[in-house]
Amino acid sequence: MRISELLIVGCVSLSLAGCALPPATPVAPPPIAISPQQWQAPLPHNGNVSDLTRWWQDLGDPLLVELQDAAQLASPSLASARSRVIQGRAALSQTRAALGPTLDASASAGRAANQPATPATTSLAAGVSASWEIDVFGANRLASEAAQARLASAQATWHDARVLVAAEVASRYFGQRACEQQRRIAQADAQSRRETARLTELTLKAGFTPAATAALARAAASDANGRVLRQRALCALDVKALVALTGLPEAPLVQRLAQAPLALAPDARLVVSTLPADTLAQRPDIFAAQRDLDAARAELGGAQAQRYPRLALSGSIGALHYRAGGNSGDMPTWSIGPLALSLPLFDGGRREAGVAAAQARYDESAALVQARVRQAVREVEQALVVLQSTQERIADAITAETGYRAWQDGTEARYKGGLASLAELEDARRISLAAADALVALRLERLQAWIDLYRAAGGGWSSAEATLRQP
Repeated sequence: MRISELLIVGCVSLSLAGCALPPATPVAPPPIAISPQQWQAPLPHNGNVSDLTRWWQDLGDPLLVELQDAAQLASPSLASARSRVIQGRAALSQTRAALGPTLDASASAGRAANQPATPATTSLAAGVSASWEIDVFGANRLASEAAQARLASAQATWHDARVLVAAEVASRYFGQRACEQQRRIAQADAQSRRETARLTELTLKAGFTPAATAALARAAASDANGRVLRQRALCALDVKALVALTGLPEAPLVQRLAQAPLALAPDARLVVSTLPADTLAQRPDIFAAQRDLDAARAELGGAQAQRYPRLALSGSIGALHYRAGGNSGDMPTWSIGPLALSLPLFDGGRREAGVAAAQARYDESAALVQARVRQAVREVEQALVVLQSTQERIADAITAETGYRAWQDGTEARYKGGLASLAELEDARRISLAAADALVALRLERLQAWIDLYRAAGGGWSSAEATLRQP
């Protein structure tokens, strides 16, 4: 076929393809409210939002930072997210390759004789063939856009997993610290009650104390010892949770925890002055959901493009060497075409079903973005409410703990002087112990609210990290 004839065929094919209507563009959903105009809950004070990015280091606890690093390496969820990023990169490379031509090299050698009287012929051939599907309606381009969006989603999901792991480790770590504080409070209480029971037994034998009073002292001592054993078990469970999260050996971790200070992070270091409402747009899970929506939109366009004609061009170039009966020769070979046009006529509804499925996935992704945003707003507002509540309650809790401890000390002195009964002393001890436990629990609740705010605000993550930072 001459070049002019080939061009005519190509023009006719493109004209036929151009007669078809382009695939319909997916209808854009209504604008998604990424975040409220302002938070309804009050904000913490004295700081700025950038503090969230270096929050763990600013706490001044090297053991916590070490546990965070170990958990990042040991987390199976992070490994899974990292695998999805690698798969996304591979999928993007595949879709981008479909936009250009493919080249294949071939070589062959043969020897044959067609008739007994003719000499055998040896032939050697080598060449390169090319094929290219002309992306008339953008199906391959849309597939590449979808893969790019899926990759960005996978990278953001990896960052989201990092934030969740960091928050879980901090929550477990501070929980163990608070548990150890409560264990020591319970142990001191138990020791005091054992001493009271011992002295009561002595006065019982001397005939100065009724048997009922001695029984009460023994019961109180046993009850306090039971609380110590229960608290010890709870602290051991927290340690085992940290071992599972970080992958560190338990014995060295227990030793490090024993050497670490018990005091929970000072409240002055956990401060945020402003938390812009558009921070939610930077949450990695919301960013990932938006990229999934972009991918679903591109995939819907690609499914619609499958209903329209497809145009493909192929060609080859090569060389042939032959030898027969002492004669040999070389000749070049080449071809352009065929320029193939395929028109879908009947497929039993397969393409229509593909469009319907893609539309459903698109609608699902749009609904998921809305749900993620609402959930994110709820998480931030809840964390802010708890922070405000604990800030208002902690001064009263400190006053109560101090006052009840002084009341216990005074009652104990009066008991030793014979001016108070053992029942009065046990009441004072019980209330003082409850106040001390409540203060520790309140401080842990406030720390947990800070951790929740760290996670709800995306952990200081920004959308630029989805492309600049790679696992």
